[in-house]
Amino acid sequence: MNFKFLLINPWIYDFAAYNLWARPLGLLKVAEFLSYFNVNLTLIDCCDSFRVKKFGTGKYDFEIIEKPSILKNIPRKYKRYGISESKFIEKLKKIGKIDLVLITSIMAYWWQGVKQAVEIVRNLFPEVPIILGGIYSTLYKEHAEENIGANYIYTGQIQNRLVEIIDKFGLSLKRTHEKPKYWWQMGFYEKMHYAPILTSTGCPFHCSYCASSILNNSYKRREIFEVIEEIKELYQLGIRDFAFYDDALLFRAEEHIKPLLRGLIKEKVTARFHMPNGLHARFIDEELANLMKVAGFKTLRLSLETVDIRRQIESGGKVTNKDIEKAIFYLKKAGFSSQEIGVYLMYGLPNQTLDEVKAGIDFLKRLRVRIHLTEFSPIKGTTYWQELLSMGVIEDNLDPIFTNNSIWSEMFCPYSRKELENIKIDVKQFNLLL
Repeated sequence: MNFKFLLINPWIYDFAAYNLWARPLGLLKVAEFLSYFNVNLTLIDCCDSFRVKKFGTGKYDFEIIEKPSILKNIPRKYKRYGISESKFIEKLKKIGKIDLVLITSIMAYWWQGVKQAVEIVRNLFPEVPIILGGIYSTLYKEHAEENIGANYIYTGQIQNRLVEIIDKFGLSLKRTHEKPKYWWQMGFYEKMHYAPILTSTGCPFHCSYCASSILNNSYKRREIFEVIEEIKELYQLGIRDFAFYDDALLFRAEEHIKPLLRGLIKEKVTARFHMPNGLHARFIDEELANLMKVAGFKTLRLSLETVDIRRQIESGGKVTNKDIEKAIFYLKKAGFSSQEIGVYLMYGLPNQTLDEVKAGIDFLKRLRVRIHLTEFSPIKGTTYWQELLSMGVIEDNLDPIFTNNSIWSEMFCPYSRKELENIKIDVKQFNLLL
């Protein structure tokens, strides 16, 4: 007997959202794990609705919705990004009988989209058990238990304990396959304009603002040949844009990314590779920069966050200003243009002044690279979260919706709005003139 499971990636509820090679990779990995067993899988990705632009990215379709009462004072339109609610219901009705629903939750501050999806599913399938997993459920388990209405809140990474949990609902899974299917082999997406690639999980660093080490117990890398075969198969399906989702793609480059890129070059995979997550600049040497150029890297994002040396050390010590200078020198020498090299610079960190932010902007202007200002927002369990607690800025039961970076900067940052807006305009004009 085969069971029928439904996987759901809910909507984004936010003031702004743009699809930068987004896929619910965690949920897709759940699908790969379940493909070992006597299960038929169906996916509804509420965010698979966007107008394709450059390199497969694009603007999500959206509907303006009523803001939660706690956000009434923020003078911006609140939106549900992705397919319409009616389309979601239509898809659910077409599925027919199902035995179990597994819903993911990505950003914790999108939890209201998760809640809405659960309520609709519950209304149509009142007797079907619902398991919620993902980042929100892991970081905010108690909040999810109180607010979402799922039958079970799953925390952490996918392991065999998922089978034990499913068994508690009277669904006894039996292993029927020796090898799993890859997610792209399951027919979930009619059109794939890009594909996410994950060569490792976790991160060896412990930055003050990042939850990677909380969400993953350890740093693990996949076999290089396995990653190359995955990219080759997707390439043969017509995919030309690949986004690496790794938190530490360049770590121990001699053992991992360098042989990986040499393999892709040898296999003549002429694709475009993108790195939306910040890269560790300290690992970029001349050889790696050249390999990245030859392999087809197009979108580079380096992590700097701040030029303040003391804060760099306190926040994890993963990068220095010299690391950034060296990396940019090698990348430009390899042939990357200023437009292709971007650097993340953060504002709104605890006790961070706008002068510190301005110093970072001036530093990056001298290096002639794109500046990507990113709004800090606290993540539960991180060092900066604890610091904000001790400062009395937040309480531990803070609604996750307030950790949205847009909302955080509006409600908690002490900066002058006018001065901050002028800084953003200045950065935008600089980027346009590169």
